[in-house]
Amino acid sequence: MNIDRNLIRLLKEEKRPFMVSGLAGAFSAGMLIGQAWSLSALLELVFRSSPEWPAILPSISAFALFSTLRLLLNQVGHQASRRGALGIRRVLSARLAGKVAELGPAFTGSEQSGRLVTTMLKGVESVDPYFSQYLPQLLLALVTPVVILAAVFPSDWIAGTILALSAPLIPAFMIVIGKRSRMATEKQWGTMSRMSGYFLDMLQGLTTLKLFAQEKARRDGIRDASENFRRSTMQVLKVAFLSSLALELVGTAGTALSAVSIGLRLASGAMPFRPALFILLLIPDFYLTLRQLGVRFHAGMEGVTASKEMHRILDLTTDGHDAGRSELGEAEAASRPLVIDRLGYTFPGAPHAALDGISCSIMPGKVTALTGPSGAGKSTLMNLMLRFIEPESGSILLGDTPITAYRTDTWYDRIAWVPQHPFLFNASIRENLLLARPRATEADIEEALLQAGLTDLVRSLPEGLDTMIGEQGSRLSGGEAQRLSLARAFLKDAPILLLDEPTSHTDPILEAKLRSAMEKLMRGRTVIMIAHRLESIRKADTILVLEDGRISQSGSHEKLAGAEGFYRRALFSSTEEAA
Repeated sequence: MNIDRNLIRLLKEEKRPFMVSGLAGAFSAGMLIGQAWSLSALLELVFRSSPEWPAILPSISAFALFSTLRLLLNQVGHQASRRGALGIRRVLSARLAGKVAELGPAFTGSEQSGRLVTTMLKGVESVDPYFSQYLPQLLLALVTPVVILAAVFPSDWIAGTILALSAPLIPAFMIVIGKRSRMATEKQWGTMSRMSGYFLDMLQGLTTLKLFAQEKARRDGIRDASENFRRSTMQVLKVAFLSSLALELVGTAGTALSAVSIGLRLASGAMPFRPALFILLLIPDFYLTLRQLGVRFHAGMEGVTASKEMHRILDLTTDGHDAGRSELGEAEAASRPLVIDRLGYTFPGAPHAALDGISCSIMPGKVTALTGPSGAGKSTLMNLMLRFIEPESGSILLGDTPITAYRTDTWYDRIAWVPQHPFLFNASIRENLLLARPRATEADIEEALLQAGLTDLVRSLPEGLDTMIGEQGSRLSGGEAQRLSLARAFLKDAPILLLDEPTSHTDPILEAKLRSAMEKLMRGRTVIMIAHRLESIRKADTILVLEDGRISQSGSHEKLAGAEGFYRRALFSSTEEAA
């Protein structure tokens, strides 16, 4: 049977709707018996004695009552299961979104975006048929045949035996066919996830594809991926149609055998008319419930397949991100040094450590610059500071307290981060700024814009702060987007500032303007800055040179410029390029 333990556990989130659905299904089976019994009584009166209207009125009333109650109960059960399914979808969506946010950028960076989006949207949607169709039908398939058998056996044990012996054939066929159906559905889901990821990658890289004249080749790739998905979908449909045929054959054979047995005995006078008609009216519903379970089985299979991918994400551990419970005050964050103590981290599958037991102290109110060749561990150290990942060995302390002792949200309250590529949402300038401090006043926003040099730009826009800036700030230039990121940091006004090469992709004129805004931002704060350009790091109080995951040099610009090593070689190289 199509039972997934992870999905079944979700039933406790919406107990009441599914209890109502189950009770409605059980009472509906009882109404079916009453409906068949009243109809058989009515037909016996009509065909046997040609009664007057008053004589058949009780039977007609009973049949109408049972039919109406059954219709209402079926509707109540359907609505209850739909409501329960919607509730479970909301729970799953919230859990997945919360888990992805908890796992952080390190997780999303390792996952294919299209596959992740498919799981969080299409995957959650796919569990709806499982809860709204398959599970209610499974309950009906367990209750209705038992109720019908309980009504049939007292009337005719031969017909009851035929039904009892033929009924298990349908679940047996479902189990056999279900294995192949599960394989086909899993293949279809995997194909759809890959196609979604491929298509999203193409959309995100459309500019690059156009520049390199590769759009036709990628278009052919999308066509091939779509064709693979079509084939896998048709394979699922083929299995579904074959299984429906098999179940119909079993149901038809059982119905025919029961009808022939009853017909022969009725013709010979060995069986009364009314019990025979009563049983014949119940037999189609007996097999119909089981056949419909086979149809619902395929409707719920995609939900089971999607559940595996969703729970793969939900079962991931977060390496103690929220282990701390302490609050971090602003004065405490501003006055204590950041101490990196034998810090080590290796990315999964990497042959070498990204950071190999580094130790240093970052003094409060000072600017510490990180430099070194690509892959030396600078970004890894920044991600550890931001707690996007957790160290494998060693620790980061604020004074004498590990930063893991503080709650993640209170740690983030004391940090402002200006990344190399700031992410701007498809919202207004105001909304993008308020991400840093949701309760900021209009005066606070105006001051942040002034400090970042954006006041004139905002005033020139027709809608000012309420101007929509497009997906990832598409309506802003690169420099304007970077200034908006700096304005966020000004607005947050946090005591610890992390800068990840904010001027690395700018021309010298824009870099000078941004550096002027950054110098205002850095005053009086504990600053950790990743940079390669000389002008960005020469004024730093301390420069740390990372090579192969270790600190190879540390000191001021004057000290490192006079010593042999990476910094001096990089300094001479940049001087020659400038010349």
